[in-house]
Amino acid sequence: MKTSKCMNSAIAVLFCFVFAATLNAQTSKKEQQLVDAVDTHLKDALSLLETSVNINSGTMNFEGVQEVGRLYQKELDALGFKTELTSGEAYNRAGHLVASIEGKKGPKIVMIGHLDTVFELDSPFQEFQMRNDSIVEGPGVADMKGGDVIIILAIKALKDAGLLKDMRIKIVMTGDEEKSGNPLALSKKDVIDAAQWADIALGFENGDNNPKTIVVARRGSSDWKLKVKGQPAHSSQVFSEKVGVGAIYETSRILNAFYEQLSEEKDLTFNPGFMLGGTEVSINTDQTGGNAFGKNNVVSQAVEVHGDIRAVSLEQLERAKKTMHAIVAENYPKTSAELIFDEGGYPPLDLTDGNTQLLATYNLVSQDLGFGSIEAVNPRNAGAADISFTSGYVDMAIDGMGLTGGSGDHTVEETANLNRLAEKAKVTAVLLYRLMAKQK
Repeated sequence: MKTSKCMNSAIAVLFCFVFAATLNAQTSKKEQQLVDAVDTHLKDALSLLETSVNINSGTMNFEGVQEVGRLYQKELDALGFKTELTSGEAYNRAGHLVASIEGKKGPKIVMIGHLDTVFELDSPFQEFQMRNDSIVEGPGVADMKGGDVIIILAIKALKDAGLLKDMRIKIVMTGDEEKSGNPLALSKKDVIDAAQWADIALGFENGDNNPKTIVVARRGSSDWKLKVKGQPAHSSQVFSEKVGVGAIYETSRILNAFYEQLSEEKDLTFNPGFMLGGTEVSINTDQTGGNAFGKNNVVSQAVEVHGDIRAVSLEQLERAKKTMHAIVAENYPKTSAELIFDEGGYPPLDLTDGNTQLLATYNLVSQDLGFGSIEAVNPRNAGAADISFTSGYVDMAIDGMGLTGGSGDHTVEETANLNRLAEKAKVTAVLLYRLMAKQK
């Protein structure tokens, strides 16, 4: 692969950075070999990142998503993985890249990335550009092509050290993380199948972009609808026994009660994204808005509210749903209301003892390599991600192992810090080695 001129200026600085960090490393001979191997392959990894970022892979650009999949597939084929680009036809998406190598040592590990970005073909944000000698901007450079490249770079180091052939690893890079296909049972089947096989799940999203944090718990996300009905009449009759209060007053009661009873719940959020009300309401087929008709002197007959809810555990989610249903059932006179929760959505990644233990191991590796200590991300700062579909299947899971140090995710200001690429790959490679060595 060719490396652009804008990349060349950064490479020398990056090698100075990674060499200085290596000098402080407290590692075994084999671990030092992994660190050196990452440095050996760093230039190619930077070129791979640039190439993949310059391929538009907005979720609905199926051809572009598949092209990125083929690019990474070629890398993993060369490393000895059995690879497959799966079809996403059944859930109207591009499909996923699934790769596996099944040795006989250590725990079974699934490494999770994704091929797609939020930037479709009509986005003005399409190119990899160096802002200075370390900060790069580009569509998906952090979320999460940087994380995908970290996976490949760490795997190359393990192969150079003669360790890969003995390991048991599955890699799943989905093609629809940013805009999931429907139904989720098919869209996320490859992730769930890998989780059912695995003991440990490692996610390579960029977390909260802080290189000193790792995700041990993620909040799930699902949608809800509130449909409220009232008795239409002339406004002069509002509050009467025959007419009641109308749909809009009932809706305001419900939403206010949601706020009063649940807004102080730690790590729980529920947001009404849009609301339409009046005499008649119609919702667009894509569920992103609609139309309402009404008059100032008519008591409202219908209201519809669409929102989402995010909880840090299934227990918290079910408790919140129960409270919300109870609020909805206490109707004002001559009104009725129905609260509907989407049964799909992303589940929470529950905080478990295993996740905390895995963070402790990751933290020790980071310190031993001279990169400093790592702590857990506040779940409020970590959105939903594909690793959440491993919850309940694996013994241990962490996320946020991707390319950090930037900002502006999901905007045309998305950046990442290339100094972190080798650092994260080194920690990943040594972590995988220690997990294998621990269970020999």
